[in-house]
Amino acid sequence: MAKIKLEYIWLDGYEPTQNLRSKTKVEEHENFKGTLEELGNWSFDGSSTKQAEGGSSDCLLVPVAIYPDPTRINGYLVMSEVMYADGTPHPSNGRATIDDDNDDFWFGFEQEYFIMDTKTLLPLGFPVGGYPAPQGMYYCSVGGKNTHGRKLVEEHADLCIAAGINFEGINQEVACGQWEFQLFAKGAKKAGDEIWVARYLLDRLTEKYGYYIEYHPKPLGDTDWNGSGMHANFSNEVLRTCGDQATYERICEAFRPVTAEHIAVYGAYNEQRLTGKHETASIHDFSYGVSDRGCSIRIPLMTVQKGWKGWLEDRRPASNGDPYKIAARIIKTVKSAL
Repeated sequence: MAKIKLEYIWLDGYEPTQNLRSKTKVEEHENFKGTLEELGNWSFDGSSTKQAEGGSSDCLLVPVAIYPDPTRINGYLVMSEVMYADGTPHPSNGRATIDDDNDDFWFGFEQEYFIMDTKTLLPLGFPVGGYPAPQGMYYCSVGGKNTHGRKLVEEHADLCIAAGINFEGINQEVACGQWEFQLFAKGAKKAGDEIWVARYLLDRLTEKYGYYIEYHPKPLGDTDWNGSGMHANFSNEVLRTCGDQATYERICEAFRPVTAEHIAVYGAYNEQRLTGKHETASIHDFSYGVSDRGCSIRIPLMTVQKGWKGWLEDRRPASNGDPYKIAARIIKTVKSAL
């Protein structure tokens, strides 16, 4: 028998932005294979996470995905949904709202973020009381003058790959101390699971560096520094195979009348980022176009070159958005056009 460390991870009930929570359960297993079928439900004190009242505070954790924990011996990361005691989804459970049981929808999320110094409370590379050189030389840069935080970013990439997450890339972003990683998954629920576990690994990793991750979409306020988004690249069987410009345009147009519904779940404080500047469309407008990063939805040039077979990119989601809720809303809109 071996002692197995199971890190149950879930989202709390804080608003407007939920936070990751986790706790460790140690169990004895013989020949543990790391499958969901070997796991049981667990519970937690929902009154401490804004998910229950003190008089009846137990909430259920139901495992939905499991990954090896590359930092622990016999350790596993267990992404979990929050349920009521009767087994119905808690209102904070965005995963339960996804209508994609057959995994027809594929998502590629581009997660931007700032690495912050816990002592200065500023992004890496920012001097106390001032600003570094203006934007321009940081994007995809190399060298100690313009590149800050690479050691943490590389280690995070290695951890995600070792955990079996479909990690697809990293790059330094436009602002100083700003980075991005990309994930892809076939199935909206899986895509959300992997973003949240990747965020968990990133947040936990900062503990040993004296850093923290800032997911706010405009952490530097009303300045000429870029904000952070989480662009959502998505497709379904129709988008991947239709070969028809009119179908693409019909799907894009379906997003126009529900702009407010999308913005409502695309992350808090997104109005500070979606200003029409810094490669964003205004939060008050809706637009789409081929290869246009200033639009709400970009039709990738590669999609057009392949004869209108490919995917779309919604550029509006903020870096602090919940990928479950974002995917659920995109799926609902796409299905309404078909």
